[in-house]
Amino acid sequence: MDVLINVFVGLHIIGIGALLGGFLTQMKAMGAGTARFTPAMLHGALTMLVTGAVLVGLNQAQDYSLNNTKIGIKLAYLIVILALVYVKRDDERVPKPLFGVVGALTVANIFIAVTWH
Repeated sequence: MDVLINVFVGLHIIGIGALLGGFLTQMKAMGAGTARFTPAMLHGALTMLVTGAVLVGLNQAQDYSLNNTKIGIKLAYLIVILALVYVKRDDERVPKPLFGVVGALTVANIFIAVTWH
């Protein structure tokens, strides 16, 4: 079961890499006011949602201790990210503050995952 958990952790990291990478590739465009949400950002966020849910289930099945507050906050951030990216995915330009919120929540999600034990 630990191997399966590690596979899903790897997939979860790939998802966050796609979301953050999509954001970072649009940083120059954000400065020019022409940033847009890329398909990689949407797919990365969806990958994170699915793999995160699977990881919670697998860890509960193993009777591992889970920090439900941490998981809840990370899920809330991810739902906001998904909602913004999904609704604005076809827009040619996304307002700077909105685009910045997605980047800030993504980075906050990473720091919560790494630092909160």
